[in-house]
Amino acid sequence: MQARGAIVVVILATLAAGGIFPNFLHAQNLADLLTASSFLGLVTLGQTFVIILGGFDLSVGSMVGLGTVLAAYAAPYGAAIAFATPLVAGLLVGLLNGLLIVKARMAPFIVTLAALLALKGLAIVLAGESLIIAQPGVFGHIANGTILGIGNLIVIFAAVCGLAAIVLNRTSFGSWVFAIGGNEEAARMLGVPVDRTKIVTYILSGGMAGLSGALLAAHLSSGLSSAGTGYELQSIAAAVIGGVLLTGGVGTVLGAASGVVLLGMIENIINQIGSLSAAFQGLTSGIFLLLAVLVQSGLTRQRRTAS
Repeated sequence: MQARGAIVVVILATLAAGGIFPNFLHAQNLADLLTASSFLGLVTLGQTFVIILGGFDLSVGSMVGLGTVLAAYAAPYGAAIAFATPLVAGLLVGLLNGLLIVKARMAPFIVTLAALLALKGLAIVLAGESLIIAQPGVFGHIANGTILGIGNLIVIFAAVCGLAAIVLNRTSFGSWVFAIGGNEEAARMLGVPVDRTKIVTYILSGGMAGLSGALLAAHLSSGLSSAGTGYELQSIAAAVIGGVLLTGGVGTVLGAASGVVLLGMIENIINQIGSLSAAFQGLTSGIFLLLAVLVQSGLTRQRRTAS
């Protein structure tokens, strides 16, 4: 239930929404839903690794915004540079976060909050409050094109999900992440490279945020400093709704992806209704998050009692 609850809810919500709103199950609407969810989805995948490790990354939302600005500025130099610039920036931010947390023994909350503020300020300095227009060309086609009739963004998100699942479940690195999140001291005693794993995990989170920013800039053909605002909390909410324990040591990529899709469905259904304000999206998402945490707490207590 903890690992697959979000998947069940997504299936039930899809069937219910399809029965109530005739347009919901149309191929174009589902494609739009998954496309819009892909940007938060990439961020959530990186955040999932960090949460399973026992931490969290508040800098990802600002990194997405900065990533769109960097990509827009780099677009005239070619698509490869436009994608590489925010990706490398995200990796470097993740490296800095990881080093401060591991080597300086600073709390993840303080480090990533400081990074959130610094990156947001840097994005505003570079772009102000205005759009930085990026000529689409190959850069835009990568995000807006299709493969066998399926949007490139959906394909990219699915491919990254598959790769993340392999890394998390089929590699030593993934085992180390779970071990550290379950019991850091026990993992250290067993010879797990705790410090190195933590640093790499935060690098991964920063890189995913940078990639999301690059794809968002390509999709919109522009960069905006306010892009990605709120992603830091939405990514945590999506992961938790998908069964990732905030205490660390438990979580799946499929569950986290289901949490992202569920949040996207809430927004899409509200748009289908039309008469509800955007505030209902936050309200409904908050209720789902609260229910997810309550279910997690109950299952955790049952597991401890059984053991």
